[in-house]
Amino acid sequence: MSRILFINSVCNGSTGTICKNLYKAAEEAGHTCCIAYGRGDAPEGFNTIKIGNQFDVYLHVLKARLFDASGFGSKKATKNLIKQIEEFKPDVIHLHNIHGYYINIEILFNYLKQHPEIKKIWTLHDCWSFTGHCAHYTYKKCNKWQLYCNGKCPNKKEYPQALFSNIKSNFNKKKEIFSNVENMILITPSKWLKNEVKKSYLKGYPIEAINNGVDTNVFKPTASNIKQQYGLKDKKVILGVSSVWNKMKGLDTFLELSKELDNQYQIVLIGLNKKQIKQLPKNIIGISRTENVQELVKWYSVAYVYFNPTLEDTYPTTNLEAIACGTPVITFNTGGSPESAYADKDKIVTNDINLIIKAIKRCSVNKISDVDSRKMINRYMEEYE
Repeated sequence: MSRILFINSVCNGSTGTICKNLYKAAEEAGHTCCIAYGRGDAPEGFNTIKIGNQFDVYLHVLKARLFDASGFGSKKATKNLIKQIEEFKPDVIHLHNIHGYYINIEILFNYLKQHPEIKKIWTLHDCWSFTGHCAHYTYKKCNKWQLYCNGKCPNKKEYPQALFSNIKSNFNKKKEIFSNVENMILITPSKWLKNEVKKSYLKGYPIEAINNGVDTNVFKPTASNIKQQYGLKDKKVILGVSSVWNKMKGLDTFLELSKELDNQYQIVLIGLNKKQIKQLPKNIIGISRTENVQELVKWYSVAYVYFNPTLEDTYPTTNLEAIACGTPVITFNTGGSPESAYADKDKIVTNDINLIIKAIKRCSVNKISDVDSRKMINRYMEEYE
């Protein structure tokens, strides 16, 4: 049996949930596990290592903002982590998001290169690992990363936001740091991201696509009176869900859509902040972010359609959650979103309101295989052996 260390920015959210699910499955299989994380709180019942503290995060954020140095702060915190890794003595280190202002990639990867006996698995949840700055680039249609990031960065103001661009140096450093690591494989949640990685300086590593899944014991068709609670008994609900709503997640598209829909439809958006809710037109119901999963399941289950107009995404979990609850998904042809929507051509639309409305009106339940997270977990268990 192996000793497995997971490293991720958080223990919550989509990537944190994946880490926790893999931890529980690995422990049940007889492995010994630990999660090292940078921000937020540790869940009960898990063996965890907190990397640094809130002050370390603030300093890392400041360095990233001023000098475009995301991933190059947190030196002391990372050196302390290395000591704790040596105490844990892992056979497998499973990296997830190593950006997020909590870890120093140079110190971490120097350690990984010094230990070829440790198996390294790196799950890439976005594109940050092979660009000079950004986590996503499709909206700006930037392909500099395929050869060399230099010049003016079109994503300087996007996460990880910076006042001054340093993409040339970042690209060179990351290329050197992430290259020539023995005994490492890369995992992507979508075929789309796998194909992108193959165009980057990481293409020399073995790369596999393992689709994420959801817990279908939780996300399943569920009866409720939630429509009646909101006075929507006879309405067809068009649902949108996001942890953060902005233009990239499609908020502007929903606002435009609301102007053209007749009164048989009702848009419901979950995950808005208080300011956004106050600014909504009267024909959109806004709900703040909920940690109540059952409430989310009820909304997915009563929705006529789940619409995901994301402009940049890798493999949206919300698509899977909606499908598991029996709700059809319509999405843009963006990144890995059509993959996680299991969408046929009638459910992949362009940012044209008339075409979106047509797709909504003719929508039917998605024909899918299996979105249960157990399928994903079993594939990872094979990698841990």
